Order: sequence, then structure tokens, then C-alpha cells
Amino acid sequence: MVKNKENVSAAMQEYLAVAYRLSCQQEDSVFVSTSALAQAMGVSAPAVTRMVQRLKDRSFLEHQLYQGISLTPEGIREALANIRRHRLVERFLVDVMRFEWYEVHDVTDDFEPVVADIVVKRMEEMAGKPRRCPHGEPIPTEDGTMPAVRDTALAEVEIGAEYVISRVMTHDAEKLKYLGVLGLKPGATFQLVERAPFEGPLQLRVGEQTHFIGEALANVLRVCSQKEFDAV
Repeated sequence: MVKNKENVSAAMQEYLAVAYRLSCQQEDSVFVSTSALAQAMGVSAPAVTRMVQRLKDRSFLEHQLYQGISLTPEGIREALANIRRHRLVERFLVDVMRFEWYEVHDVTDDFEPVVADIVVKRMEEMAGKPRRCPHGEPIPTEDGTMPAVRDTALAEVEIGAEYVISRVMTHDAEKLKYLGVLGLKPGATFQLVERAPFEGPLQLRVGEQTHFIGEALANVLRVCSQKEFDAV
């Protein structure tokens, strides 16, 4: 175990983190295809093949022919360490350095790999030990546990009830900027007033304001009750 922990590069952790996220998006299999991993990483198939072999040699994943890869417990631990660092850095940039929530993902991609663990720990303290990143995703605990999130796609919830924005499932800066203008950030409460038929716009009441959003924005919003939001 100790040997695996030494010299785990930022690139290796990033591959593991992306594979972890892809596996969480699947309901029918724990295996992630190498082609899906290559697409998500924006790299070539040969590059993924080389990295997969390196990670397999370190016992961070298993590779089954015709099925894909699956992370071992050691691989999951490293993936969650990467995800924790990334989301804490994002939170620090927003809460302490006053970056906008729509710009921190790319900034963190450049900055996070060189941040030492001791610095990340101080960032966590200065940001008030947050439990979610600026986009609502849960921050793994220091001991390697991913908090469970209970939420639902906005398109699937009942009309008339009050909800809380749980997660915003996009890093598109323009979408995030517009949602921020509407007040639809994680933690914000709203009421779903009406849903037009045939995938028409949704009418939302946010405080005293009424807004209409289309399918493209509705599809990136996950919502829950206040109790479920606070439970993370």
C-alpha cells in the first residue's frame, strides 16, 4: 500500500478521477471503456492504452478485454484524493480569492496539480471547511469517503413544490454566468410554477422574480429538498 502511495503523478490521479466520474454516471456496469476515457480526457487511444498499463502495473485498476477498466480500492482512493483537491481549490478561489463560479474550473485545472496537500488543507480551513464545490458537487472527506447526494433532474420533479438547486452539471462558462444572473446557484431555493408541454420552457419563481428557462438549461440542474441539501 505504501509503495503505491509514493510518486503518484498528477496525470495518474487525473485519469483515475475521470474514470471514477465516468463509472458513477453508469448504472449498468462498473467498467469504463477506454474509448470513453480517451474522449473524456481529450487524448488519443494509444495515450490511454499506455496510461492504463501504468495504472494497472500499480494496482490502481483492472482491465478486462472487451469490457474496459474498473478501479481497485487503491485506485478509488487516489481518484477521490484528486477530486477532493480540485473541489477544495475551486471553493477557495471563489470564497477567498473572489473568482467567479463560472471561471474556476479551468483555472483550477491549471493550478491544482502543483498545490501541495498541506496548502490544500489550509485552503480548506480558510474556505470554512466547505462540503460542496461551487457547482454543488460533494467534496470527498480527507479519509476518502464520497458523501452521498440525493437529488433529481429538474425535468422530473413535480410542479408547484419548492426545491433547492443541488448541483449544476456543466462547466460551460456562459451557461453558468446566465444561471448566476437568474439566482440559480447551488443552495438557492425556487418554486417550479409551470412546465410547458413538448419540452417547452419551465417557469420558475426565485424569490420575487419569475424566470423562464429552456430545455438546455433545465437539463443541467439537479434539485432536492432543503433537508437533502443540508445532509451532504
